[in-house]
Amino acid sequence: MAERQLNVTLIAHTPDAEKVIAMASRTCYSAMDLEGLSRKADRANNAAYIRGVLASGHLSVAEHASFTFGMEGVSRTLLAQITRHRLASFSVQSQRYVSQEGEEVFDFVMPPRIRALGPKAQERFLAQMATMQAWYNEWMQDLGQDAAEDARFVLPGAAATRIVMTMNARELLHFFSLRMCNRAQWEIRELAWRMYELVLPLAPAVFENAGPGCARGACTEGKRSCGKADEVRRNLKERGRTE
Repeated sequence: MAERQLNVTLIAHTPDAEKVIAMASRTCYSAMDLEGLSRKADRANNAAYIRGVLASGHLSVAEHASFTFGMEGVSRTLLAQITRHRLASFSVQSQRYVSQEGEEVFDFVMPPRIRALGPKAQERFLAQMATMQAWYNEWMQDLGQDAAEDARFVLPGAAATRIVMTMNARELLHFFSLRMCNRAQWEIRELAWRMYELVLPLAPAVFENAGPGCARGACTEGKRSCGKADEVRRNLKERGRTE
């Protein structure tokens, strides 16, 4: 067990997501049967159609496409934030059933600001993790059967975990608008950017305008704006978006 780095993979997704979304939308406005709608979606310019639908605010059709992510090297602090996005499904490695007992320190995430302070600060942080590991081990020995469910109370927010999460495309757009913003906490912000990079190539017409408010126009943070709209737009271009 040791320090862990963020790793995000796309486990599964709706095949041909843009076709599914286009069919769902045309169902609302067309007299065609499903077979006809499917044939039309096979030969139509779904991307152009989806752009118009989403621009009109008809976002519910994007709920028919879903994306499942595997995440590891994320902290319990991140877990507390991401589960606030209630229109998603989560499966999380349990501290109750997965013991963290051992001679080495449990898996953890180190904040970049601590790392930037240099080797001495990093050693101090590691020593603090080792102290909590010792506390955990003591409680595991003292509590006996099913000890992990109570011994885990001394583990910190830095403790690493694994998550499988599924979101539909509409909720992903909402997630990106909040969590890709520079005002978001650093860990969940980096997670959101990595997720964005994974889904953009699969449904570019859906996600091409994803991101914080400043990606499309004025910042939505008001007086709390980071003032770095140009930097955000540059990052979007560098990390997948085309102009």
